Amino acid sequence: MSAAVDVCPALIGQLKELHLPTVRACYEDTARRAERETLSYEQYLLEVTSRECEQRRKTRVQRLLKASALPLEKSLQNFDLKRLPAKATRQLRTLLEGGFLDRKENVLVFGNPGSGKSHLLTALAQELVVVRERKMHFTKCALLMQDLLTAKRDLRLSREIKRRAADFYRGGISAGRPNVGCEL
Repeated sequence: MSAAVDVCPALIGQLKELHLPTVRACYEDTARRAERETLSYEQYLLEVTSRECEQRRKTRVQRLLKASALPLEKSLQNFDLKRLPAKATRQLRTLLEGGFLDRKENVLVFGNPGSGKSHLLTALAQELVVVRERKMHFTKCALLMQDLLTAKRDLRLSREIKRRAADFYRGGISAGRPNVGCEL
C-alpha cells in the first residue's frame, strides 16, 4: 500500500513536468475504472491520452477563436442557407473543406448591402477554425485602413503591408465594402 502511495506524488510530478494536466486530473479515476472493468494497460493508456488530446484540441480551438477576433454571434447555425442560390450553397460546401487556404486562393463575395456577405464569411471562418483548426483573423475595413494610414504616417507602411500580406497568405478570406468588411 505504501508503494502505491509513494507512486502518486512521483507520477503527479512527472505529469506536471511533461505538461499533461488532463492526464493528471483523470488518471486516478480512470485507473480505478480500468481495474473494475479489467481494461488492459494499453486501453487505460489510450483512455487517458485520448482525454488529454481532446482537451488540448478544445483549448487550441478556443485560443484560435479568441485570436481571430471573429464575431462569434455570426455563425453558420445562425445563417439562413435558404437565402443562398443553389450554386452558392454548393460552393460553400467546397469552401468549408478549406482547400482554398492550402492553395492560397482568395474568396471574394459580392452582393447588395445587408445580403449577408459578412455574416457568411465570418461563419465560414468560424467553421474553419473549429473544424479544421485553421488560423483566421477578422478586422473591419475601416480599422484596417486606419492602421495602414497610421503606418504610413510613421514611415513604416512597407513593413506593415508585408506583415499583413504574410498573415493573409497563410490563408485568408476577404470581403469588404467601404465602411464595413473583413479580412480573415
